[in-house]
Amino acid sequence: MSSNAEVKKRNNWFGTMLSYAKGSGGRLAVSVIFSMISLCAGLVPFFCVYRILDLYISGMLDGTGITKWSLIAAGMYLLKIVCFGISTGISHYVAFNVLEGMRLKVADLFLRAPLGEVYSHSIGEIKGIIVDKIEDIEPPLAHVVPEGAGHILLPIISFIALAIIDIRMALAALAAFPFGLIFMILTFVISGKNMTKYQEANAHMSSVIVEYVEGIEVIKAFGKSGVSYEKFAGSIKSYRDFVIKWLESTWFTMKMAFAFMPATLLGMVPISVYLVSKGDITVSQMALGVMLAMSMVVSMAKLEIFSNGLRQMEYTVNEIQKLFDMKLLSEPEKESKPKSYTIEMKNVHFTYDPEEGEVLHGIDLVLKEGSFTALVGPSGGGKSTVAKLIARFWDVSEGSIKIGGIDIRDMKITSLADLVSFVTQDNFLFSCSIMENIRLGKPGATDEEVKQAARAACCEEFILKLPDGYNTSAGEAGKRLSGGERQRIAIARMMLKNAPIIILDEATAFTDPENETKLQESIANLTKGKTLLVIAHRLSTIKNADNIVLLNDGRIEASGDQEKLLAGSPLYQRMWQAHIGARNWAAGNVKEA
Repeated sequence: MSSNAEVKKRNNWFGTMLSYAKGSGGRLAVSVIFSMISLCAGLVPFFCVYRILDLYISGMLDGTGITKWSLIAAGMYLLKIVCFGISTGISHYVAFNVLEGMRLKVADLFLRAPLGEVYSHSIGEIKGIIVDKIEDIEPPLAHVVPEGAGHILLPIISFIALAIIDIRMALAALAAFPFGLIFMILTFVISGKNMTKYQEANAHMSSVIVEYVEGIEVIKAFGKSGVSYEKFAGSIKSYRDFVIKWLESTWFTMKMAFAFMPATLLGMVPISVYLVSKGDITVSQMALGVMLAMSMVVSMAKLEIFSNGLRQMEYTVNEIQKLFDMKLLSEPEKESKPKSYTIEMKNVHFTYDPEEGEVLHGIDLVLKEGSFTALVGPSGGGKSTVAKLIARFWDVSEGSIKIGGIDIRDMKITSLADLVSFVTQDNFLFSCSIMENIRLGKPGATDEEVKQAARAACCEEFILKLPDGYNTSAGEAGKRLSGGERQRIAIARMMLKNAPIIILDEATAFTDPENETKLQESIANLTKGKTLLVIAHRLSTIKNADNIVLLNDGRIEASGDQEKLLAGSPLYQRMWQAHIGARNWAAGNVKEA
């Protein structure tokens, strides 16, 4: 995007924000109108007081006059309250629609972005955007916009009314305004230089806090002397020092702006007294003028506060928009459907970071429909990368990956997700019941179907021991479940999904030996006729694979069945011997030299 286009987009930040209002943005104009009516209605009681005072001075005040003008004042005050309530109700409705739209947009973008793009943002930063920054938009949008519009109109009407009484009174009411405006501009200039630094410091502190909480177990084990604690304490201290220094830099100009901006009476009172003494205006007109000037005080003070909120909202929207402009995985307008589930990788090259070099160097691999393919090799050889590229967590740097002859880049991301089940050794349970965690594999599944999948994954025995069985919250159960139990829940989820392509990345790594055999049998029965790719370090679990592919340093070093690799691959032979030795090893049978 060109720099001019970026500038134009930043300048249109308000329209960009309202585009997430799900069609309710037009209601904001209605909210503004009701806000203006509310504030204008609030001026009428001043006129009523003026009329009562005028009648009293002229000796014409009676019970009827008092009743008439008091009822008008009460009625207009009631109108002010009702209109204000309607205005804020509508503006809050729009604001929360905007917040919902923006949060859903972030969630959707993360689903359609390469994992590398997602991982480039820390958890603290993402939490800060989704929870804090987007939430920060609500108060100014719900209050600043409608009320701010009314508070702009009210001083204008008050100025016109003062001018009708006497133009000198109107000008006197604004005598201190230029001084306040100068100090306010100076405050914005000084503050603006530090706004970006403030946001960065806030995001950094949030990120470090999240990191600290996630690593609390390690910190408790090693004490406060650890790097993580020092980093946590240091970020909070740095943030405190920065904010204090920032506030000190704007303290004088901000206080002077607050002193002069609303000081309408500074020029108003002496001028109005002078005009009364000259006989140019009456005492009741002076009283009305003072009341109108005081109404301008409230509006100018509000505008001063609102202007800062508006700047904060503009900055926040532009910062969030940078996230919205992240690179996404391409999707076709019209997709092609694969007719088979054979996976073909052709000359696949891939790099996570160009500065660190390639991870995969020209991979050519065919996984036939219904076949069982195993990826083995030393750590860091590229096995998990191959699996994640097939699931399109990233796009290949060069080459292609096809399913049934269709390039996965020519398929919708959701369509590809329907075809592939992916289970890793690091499995995440959402904060909902165990039942719903498993049901994620097939949202429309019945309770009985969920339970059947749980039984097939050897889960039911430990699930029934939980306080509420299948209805136990995973957040609560997560503290009780072992890594192997969480892994089996993820496998149950995969079994329930019943996708035609299954990728298992060390899916039984944490499973105890007692359940591993049962689990392997269940997976074998489930995956019959499916395209199965398994990444494993325990070679005994994949010795019956149709094709074992040995990856080393991002290249296919050898492939074939177990017998072929044992006969022809020195690396595989060493890996097999190491695996067999590890299985037979026990601490008690190590003899002393």
